[in-house]
Order: sequence, then C-alpha cells, then structure tokens
Amino acid sequence: MRPVQALFGQRARLRWLHLILGGALFMPFWMVGSLVVGPLLDDGGLFTGGLGTQFGAYAVGLPLAAVVALFPLARPMSVAAARALCGVAADRFADGPARGRAARARTAGWFTLHLGAGALVSGATLALPPFTVAVMALPFSPGLRESELGRFWGLDRPGWVWAALPAGLAMLLALAAVAAATGALLARQAPRLLGPSPADRLAAAERRAAEAESRNRLARELHDSVGHALSAVTLQAGAARRVLDGDAADLEFVREALTAIEETTRRTVGELDWVLGVLRNDGAPERGPGPGLDALEALVRGAGPRVALTVGGALGSVPEALSREAYRIVQEGLTNAARHAGGAPVTVRLDARTEELEITVENPLPDRPPITRPDGGRGLRGVAERARLLGGTAEAGPADGVWRLAARLPR
Repeated sequence: MRPVQALFGQRARLRWLHLILGGALFMPFWMVGSLVVGPLLDDGGLFTGGLGTQFGAYAVGLPLAAVVALFPLARPMSVAAARALCGVAADRFADGPARGRAARARTAGWFTLHLGAGALVSGATLALPPFTVAVMALPFSPGLRESELGRFWGLDRPGWVWAALPAGLAMLLALAAVAAATGALLARQAPRLLGPSPADRLAAAERRAAEAESRNRLARELHDSVGHALSAVTLQAGAARRVLDGDAADLEFVREALTAIEETTRRTVGELDWVLGVLRNDGAPERGPGPGLDALEALVRGAGPRVALTVGGALGSVPEALSREAYRIVQEGLTNAARHAGGAPVTVRLDARTEELEITVENPLPDRPPITRPDGGRGLRGVAERARLLGGTAEAGPADGVWRLAARLPR
C-alpha cells in the first residue's frame, strides 16, 4: 500500500497539481521563447515546431522566469501555492516580499525550479496519457495495429500485440513516479528557498515584540482602570455602610458616596469596553481615546471626600499621550492609597509649570503593616513602565512619615 500511497495518495496528487500549476505559469515565458527561437531555427510556427524549437523556447523562457521572480509579489504568490499544495509545514515558509539580495535570489531559484519542472511534468501529463491509451488499444483495433503507431512499436505482429497492455501501464506508472519524485524534490527545497531569511526573522521578532508590548499595555490599562474602580467602589460602599450603621445617619454623605460609585462604575465600563474592543479586533491599534487629565477632577471626586487635588500650571497644554499616562499614574496612586490606607486623607499634586510634569500622591503611613498585595505590586511596576516609556522617572515608598508616589515626566 505504501508505494500506491506514494504515487497516488492525496499528498502526491496535490504536489502533481502544484507542478501542473507551474507549467501553466510557464506558458507565457515559453510563448515568448518560441517567438524568439522559431525565426532563428525556421522550424515551424508556435505550436507546430519540432523538438528543437520547443526545447529552445524552454531554454529561453527559464531566464525570463528568473527575472520576473525578482519582483516583490513573486515570493508571496509562491509561498501561498507551496503552503497549500506541497505538504510542508506552514511555519517553515517566510511571509511577505523577499528582503535583501540573498532572499530575492533564493526566490528566483525557487520560481525557476517550480516553473521549469512544472513545464516538463505538465507537458508529459498532457501528452502521455492519450498516447498510452492508443498503445493499450492496439490489441483490440486492427486499424491501429496497421497504423504507423503499431508498426513503429513492432506491435503489429500477432506475438507481440498483447505486450501493448503492460507497456501502457508501465508508461503511466513511470509518469506517476516522475511526478511524485519531482514533487518530493520541490517539497524538500521549498523551506530552503522560500524559508525566512535573517531579515525576515528580525522582522518577525519585531512584530512579536510589538505584540507583546501591546498585550502589556492592555494589561496595564485593565489593571489600572478596573483595579482602581473596584478599590474606589469598595471604599465608598464601606464608608456609606458605616454611616448608615451609626446612630445618626448622614444621608447627604451616603448620597455623595453612591454618586461617586455611580460615576466610577460608568467611567470604568467605558474604559473596559474600549479595551475589550481592542482585544476582539486582535490588533495593536494606536492609543485610543482613553481618559486624560481633563477627567482628573472626576477621578478624584470618585475616590472619596478625603482626597485633595492641587494643580499648578495649565494642564490643557500637556500633550495628549502624556495626559493619558499621567491620568493612569494618578489613578494607580489613589488605588494604592485606598487599599493600604483606606479612609486616610490623600493629597494629589500636579505641577505643569516647568519642562516636566511632576506628579505626587501622598497619604499617611498606615498604623498596621501593609496588606499583602494579591497582584504582587504589578500596579507600581506599571507606573514605572509608563514613566520609563515617556523618558521619565517614578518612585514609590515611605518618605517623611508618608507614603509617596512621585513621577517626573518630560513634556
């Protein structure tokens, strides 16, 4: 069964089809070669010339195919056909146009090999089966036995006429074997000639790095927006519950806490919808219209009544990208304060009067040891990453009896 599978299995058939495709692609080059060689040999027209004209046109067409393969679209087209029909793992091929001389030369080599081998195999595929059928019909047709075909093969003699049957089968098997061997040769050469070059590997590494950065950015966005919202909502809900449980309920305070919860959740749902939209599109788009310093007052208001905001300079002059990152840094500072010193006064200061935007978030150190962070401190690492990407610095830790988060971002 293995020999039959090797000659007539699905993989062999697909590779045979790949060769026939190469022969079809070679036809324009062969026709140009025929126009060049035909007048020189004076050996008939385009389809009526002898073997000399046909092979001369073949020899002229191959260099023309190699030249055409130097164009950018040659490799993507060749890779698409080879991936579908050659039976080679898809990840062993390069994507996109060839980069560099070596890659273009390898692509030209593959294109020429594919079209050259495909022209020979497809020509044999078109010519041999009808001839074989005629040969195998000799024992059953006196007219064929008396024709030039029968006399040429010596099968017009009664003792030899039945040899036409095994001879025809042998020719068909030989054609299948040649097609299978040629297809296997192309499959072995495909990764070498169409595989990624060093430039392709570098480009792929850069794409992976960009995708990883995009995922890290989205993770930071989710962590900062959702984490802050949960902390703020928990703090406000706890404060409202304690007021309601007291002897004299302050309904105005409860109303403010519920309003802050409503604003925080509405804002966070919008941010979460944007991030999930990016994930659904499976891309790394440009930064979306996330919140900036123009939404800072709403952020501070939603963090509770004991958060004081001080602004120096005009925040409207801060560039949009810097404004978004500054908003997230303040948001993370408020989240830390809510988690570790819930209910303590928090001071937020922004100074935009110099060449740097200075951000400071302070809250008193808690009397008890800090609560163990379930996220392992990813928020503060995210703040440091944001500052570093903008060419700035960020520090967090105890200083002068308070916990201070300080960031300096160049404008």
